[in-house]
Amino acid sequence: MALNIFVTGGASGIGFGIADALAQEGHHLIIADINMDAANRAAEIINDNGGSAQAIKVNVCDAAEVAALPQQLKGITVDVLINNAGIQHVSNIEDFPAEKWQQLINIMLVGPALLTQAFLPGMRQNNFGRIINVGSIHSLVASPFKSAYVAAKHGLLGFAKTIALETGDCDVTINTLCPAYVKTPLVEKQIAAQAKENGLTEEEVVNEIMLKPMPKKAFISVEELADSAKFLLSHGARNITGQTIVLDGGWVAR
Repeated sequence: MALNIFVTGGASGIGFGIADALAQEGHHLIIADINMDAANRAAEIINDNGGSAQAIKVNVCDAAEVAALPQQLKGITVDVLINNAGIQHVSNIEDFPAEKWQQLINIMLVGPALLTQAFLPGMRQNNFGRIINVGSIHSLVASPFKSAYVAAKHGLLGFAKTIALETGDCDVTINTLCPAYVKTPLVEKQIAAQAKENGLTEEEVVNEIMLKPMPKKAFISVEELADSAKFLLSHGARNITGQTIVLDGGWVAR
């Protein structure tokens, strides 16, 4: 069954990787991003590769803008919501700009709540819906200098558990994918920032901070996340809800 899938931050990185993989399964992708030019390019790539996609501009922090999305989509019912949009800022708490701290919480915690609010009524009406949050290993553990990111990603787990309880009466599920480091442009920037903050080389950041806690010693691939999302969309996952799906190379087994 072809589904309409709405992906925030879908123009690049993990969001685009998941969107592209799901388009190859025959689903229609709605690439949502704050950068409309980037969203258009991402949709064009999917369409050029034989998939089906459209682009839409949205600021996930703007409650009125998000609430208007169902009407803006002109009759397209969103079957699957993938809350992926995210940013990072690395700083000790004493020097962390207050407005930046708030921005991270708004994008990665308030945004998913607003989007769920917007699309859940349609899912209920059709008695089908899948909500997938892209969390992080930092939904489960902490790292220094990432207080806002860690707080937001931890919050996603509590949010998902709550919505799982509220949607027990219909065929709607909500789960959170929690990967360790995925090699994306966002992580590349983190490597440079962490190197500066810790007085290390970038290679030392990769080996001594990012991969050191992982017995597997490898970055998680976007393909692994996409395959996990595919499973959560399947009939076999209909009773998996409120769960934390951890792809961490054994990190939290320690």
